[in-house]
Amino acid sequence: MKKNEKLNKWLWKWHFIAGLISLPFILLLSITGGIYLFKTDYETPRQQHIKEVVVQGTPISLQEQWQMANNSTPKKPSAVVLSNRANQATEFVSGRFSGKSSVFINPYSGEVSGTIVTKKTDMFKVRKLHGELLMGKLGTKIIELIASWMVVLILTGLYVWWPGRGWKLKGFFIPRINEGKRTFYRDLHAITGFWMSGLLILILAGGFPWTDVFGENFKQIQKITNTGYPVTWEGRQLQSAISGESLTLDEMASKAKALDLPGIVTLHLPKGPKGVFSVSNENPSDLQSQKKIHFDQYSGEIITANDWKDVGVLMRGRMWVMAFHQGEFGLWNWWLMLIVAIGLTAMSISALISYLLRKRNGIWGVPKVPSAFRVGYGIITTIVILSIVFPLFGISIVIILCIEYVRKLNKKRRITLSTS
Repeated sequence: MKKNEKLNKWLWKWHFIAGLISLPFILLLSITGGIYLFKTDYETPRQQHIKEVVVQGTPISLQEQWQMANNSTPKKPSAVVLSNRANQATEFVSGRFSGKSSVFINPYSGEVSGTIVTKKTDMFKVRKLHGELLMGKLGTKIIELIASWMVVLILTGLYVWWPGRGWKLKGFFIPRINEGKRTFYRDLHAITGFWMSGLLILILAGGFPWTDVFGENFKQIQKITNTGYPVTWEGRQLQSAISGESLTLDEMASKAKALDLPGIVTLHLPKGPKGVFSVSNENPSDLQSQKKIHFDQYSGEIITANDWKDVGVLMRGRMWVMAFHQGEFGLWNWWLMLIVAIGLTAMSISALISYLLRKRNGIWGVPKVPSAFRVGYGIITTIVILSIVFPLFGISIVIILCIEYVRKLNKKRRITLSTS
C-alpha cells in the first residue's frame, strides 16, 4: 500500500492530539483492568470464612435454611445457589448486578456464616473505577468517549505505522535499541500497538456493551431485530397453575440437580402464588452450555426451557466478547488479557516518554500539517460511520469542528486588524 504523505501527517497530528488527551485514562483502564483480573485470587481467601463451613453430620433442609436467611436480612432472598460441595455454605441471593447481596447459611448449624454485599467489596470499587471513574453516569460517558477515541487511535496508528518506503524488520516489527532513547521508545509504542491492535479492538468490543449510549443503542437494535434473549428467558409472563401446596425448596432443588447442569446453578424462587421456579446455570467458559428452565411451582413440571441456541445472534456475540474481555474462557484467556493490560500500560508509558524526549520547552509539539491538505471523501465517510456507531465520538468531532471554526475566525480577525 502506497501511503499519502500529506494524509499521513494529518492522521499523525490527530493521533498525537487524541493520544495525549486520552493517555491518562488509557493508563487507568489498563492498570485497573489488569488488577480486576485477580478478582478471584483476591477475594477467595478473604471470603473463605464465609463461604466454607466445617462438615458436621447431616445438613438441615434447604427450606429451613431459607427461613433462617429470610429472617436475617431486610430484603427477602429471591434465589439460592445450589451447593455442590459438603463444606460449602448455602448462598441466598437478593438483588442483581451491583445491587446484589448474598447471605450465607451454615447448612449444619443453621447459623449465618456471613454476608457479602457486592457494592462494599474492594473489587467492586476497582470495577467502578475502571468503568466509570467512580463518577456514576458522567464517568461512564467519559470512559465511553475515551474508548471510542481508542478505536480511532488504533486505526490512525496503524496507518501511521505502515511502512511507506519498504518493509524492514527493525523499526517496524522489533524496536531499534541502538539509535537513541527517543527512537527506542517510539518503536516500543508503535510496534506494541501493531501487535496488539486486533486484540485491543476485540477487547474494546467487549467493553462497549456496558456503556450508556452505545450500550443502550445496541440493546435497542437487539430488540428491533429480535436478536437478544427470547421473551421466555426471564419467564416474567409465565404462570403456575395454582393447585394444592407449592413444592418445597428441597423438592425443587432435587429436580434442578437432576438436570446435571455445568457451572454455577441457581434456583430462582417464585414471585407470588402464580410465579414459577426457574433454574439457570452460569458457565462463562462454555457459553453454549448455559440454559434457563422454568417449572410450575406446584406440579414441578417444566413449563418452558431455553438453551443457547434460542439466544439471538447479537446477544450471543455480545456475551462472547464480554466474557473474553474479562478473561473468562480459561487460563489462556486470563493470561492473554493480563499480557494485553501490561502491553497497553507499556505502550502508553513509552508514548509519553517518547513525547517528552522530543518536546521542546514552551511548545506542545503538535505535528504540522501542510496547509494545502484537504480531507478526502474516504476519510469523511469513515468519520461519519464512526460517529454513527459511536455517538459520543461524533459529538466530540462536532465540538472540535466548532472550536476550529472559531479559531480560524479569530485568526482572520487578527490579520484584518493588523493590516488595517
